[in-house]
Amino acid sequence: MIPGSFDYHRPRTIDEAVGLLADHAGDAFILAGGHSLIPMMKLRMATPEHLIDIQDITELSGITVGGDTIEIGAAVTQTQLVASEELASACPILRETSLQIADPQIRNVGTLGGNVANGDPGNDMPAIMQLLDAEYVLRGNGGVRQVKAREFYEAAYFTARDEGEILTSVQIPVPAAGHGYSYQKQKRKIGDYATAAAGVILSVTGGSCTSASIALTNVADTPLWAEAASNALIGSDLGPGAVNAAVDAARAITDPASDGRGPSEYRTHVAGIMVKRAIETAHARAA
Repeated sequence: MIPGSFDYHRPRTIDEAVGLLADHAGDAFILAGGHSLIPMMKLRMATPEHLIDIQDITELSGITVGGDTIEIGAAVTQTQLVASEELASACPILRETSLQIADPQIRNVGTLGGNVANGDPGNDMPAIMQLLDAEYVLRGNGGVRQVKAREFYEAAYFTARDEGEILTSVQIPVPAAGHGYSYQKQKRKIGDYATAAAGVILSVTGGSCTSASIALTNVADTPLWAEAASNALIGSDLGPGAVNAAVDAARAITDPASDGRGPSEYRTHVAGIMVKRAIETAHARAA
């Protein structure tokens, strides 16, 4: 299907883009890579009167790895995330996740900001941002504010971002040195959304788990940070009892729809398998 008619804008600064959003309040959509928005426009699920293309805004394109914080511009593509050796050294789960998103053609254009900002529960990066306790930097006419990823998602395609705001960057605490990590994703075919997926990051000292975080993709109408499942690992030796407790706690918060990927019960079952595999892989990788 062909999208409806719209006016096209290509600002060169964040302020110009924010001004356009204010001028066309409620009638304008932000376009980055376009891999989520354009299909929705073709299906007339999204009918913007104004399309604001942010590809020329250089302020949105940087990756900075500091001592305590990683900051990634919203327009950084998945391919750029994969290519950054500094980022992969500091937070390798980002590369591992990016490589499981769609295919190389889409990763060349699809952006981190687009993946996390539109509220699609099938996107992979929102759960990873919750896992890492990331914060989203939003800019609007009222100034700049930051929202934790764990508080950003309200329902499918509904988020804490106001219509007049642009997500400009993502700030991530640098994980502890020697941490273990894993993103496990079961899907019907390469490039597909997950039937269920799970991310884990943890640290181990003296054989005991000292920190852990677990998050789930596409098993509810928002990404899920599994706090109880995470806590089930902390203080344990990551043996079968602790892993099974974490799996049970993670499954308990899922509520997937029955769809072409399988019935709800099957997808919940798969989510538990992904959590178990992710914990075991992260444990094996922890220094």
